[in-house]
Order: sequence, then C-alpha cells, then structure tokens
Amino acid sequence: MSVSTCQMKERYNQQGFLSAVPVLDDTELREARQAFNQLEREFGEEYTQYSLHNVHLQYPWVMGLAKHPHILQVVQSILGSDVILLDSRFICKYPTTPTPHPTATQAGNDAIALTSEEEVRSSEKDQQSETGLPFVAWHQDMRYWGIAGGPVLSVWLALDDSLAENGALKVIPGSHCSGMLPHQLATRPGNMLSVNQEIPEELVQTDSALLCPLLAGQMSIHDGFLVHASDPNTSQKRRCGLVIRYVPTCAYPIQDPDRPRRFHATVMASGSDQFSHFST
Repeated sequence: MSVSTCQMKERYNQQGFLSAVPVLDDTELREARQAFNQLEREFGEEYTQYSLHNVHLQYPWVMGLAKHPHILQVVQSILGSDVILLDSRFICKYPTTPTPHPTATQAGNDAIALTSEEEVRSSEKDQQSETGLPFVAWHQDMRYWGIAGGPVLSVWLALDDSLAENGALKVIPGSHCSGMLPHQLATRPGNMLSVNQEIPEELVQTDSALLCPLLAGQMSIHDGFLVHASDPNTSQKRRCGLVIRYVPTCAYPIQDPDRPRRFHATVMASGSDQFSHFST
C-alpha cells in the first residue's frame, strides 16, 4: 500500500468519505461518456435518470468502470483485498432547461476543493425557492441496505463535472460514527430516494456540512453510515455519475423487513470469496 493510499484510508476512517480522487484518464472518460450518451439516446432521459440499475452485468464497459484499477486500489485499502461488487446504478440530474451537454473538464486537472459550510448554506437557501426538482434528502445508505457483518462502501464516479449548481454531493464529516439515525417520510416533493425518506432536520448537523465537487473522471467514496444529500440541479449542465457499492466478502445479507433487498447482481471485484454469502 502506497503512502498516499495509507493517508486516504486514515482520512476515510476519520471523516467517513474521500473526494476528488482521480480515476479516469482523458481517453477513458471520453469513451465512457460516449457509451452513456448512446444509452441516453436509446432509452431517453426519463429512463436514464435513475433506471439503469446493475447494467454492469449487461455492458462490458460498465463492468470495466466498476473494476477500474484506480477504484479498486482505494477500495481494497479500506475493505481489504477480498471485495464483492454489490450493486451499481447510473444517476443523472438533468438541467431544468435542456441544453447540449458540455464537454467535461479533463480528468487530471487540479482537484476542486471542498466547499465551505457558508457556500453549502447559500446553496440550500437558493434551493428553497425550487419546488419538485429532483434532489436527494439527508440520509444514510445503510438505512436501505440489508447488510451486516461488514461495511458498505459507495463510490460516485463522475461522468460530468459535479458542482454546487448542478447538485453535487453534500456530506456531514464524521457522521458515520453516530450509528443509524432515525428516518422519516420526506415532505418536500422531488426526493429521488425510492422510499422517499429523510433524516429529521433537527438531527442533521448542517452547520458542519461540506460540498464535495468533482471533475468528470474523479470519484468520491463514502461509508454506508455517512449522512449525505444533494440539492436539485438548477443549472444548464447535466450531472451524471455511476454509483457503485462494494462490500468485503465477510459481509452478508440479512432479512430485515425495513430493508428488504435482494442482491442478484453481485460479482467478485477482487480477491477470493471463502464465505459465499452472496452465492445464488
């Protein structure tokens, strides 16, 4: 493990997330965007917004992204060498007024810095005037994943620049150490979470929130207990990314009526599986 990877692991364990980690080079990014744009033309934006689920089993180029060595290097440093690819989904927030997709900023440029809490608050205030636009409420991923015995790690691989104006990820650093928080039915229209839940506002330490902007070709990683959210896209720019979930092979599915999940798309990402908890 390199020194930089060790440092990333330490930071991840302390804060519950990493951001602006380089993954794709210019050629890989261009090819991935072209392939996704083809799916967009084939299925339409209403479908590609959220319904391209577990297509790593169908398209080799998506599997290639999910098993990209730059992703797995960091994932293995956190979860260990034996890793299962649990689930994947493309998520897109489209512009409120459709325009031609801009050329992504080339991967490898200087990383965008985390945005301060003042800018997060300003962004949240701007969103209050928007009604019904797709957003993601404050939540924890583990609320929706029936997994025990090991952590769930989520990657957002950006195919487009992900910025404040088009609804970048917001996180509460260190919140992964608080365990599972209560969730309730969300009242604001437009929540993209399939179960339409949110953590009550009084339980979210929004004063410490950080925005995690990404350049296209970079990734963010967060722990399944990290409290996070994202605002609507109020810009003219698409925000598209591939979300990939990974677990160590020691993790196993549980029968939880509050978190009914089936895992039909698991594949080995790296190493070997001596447990076979996800065997079909």
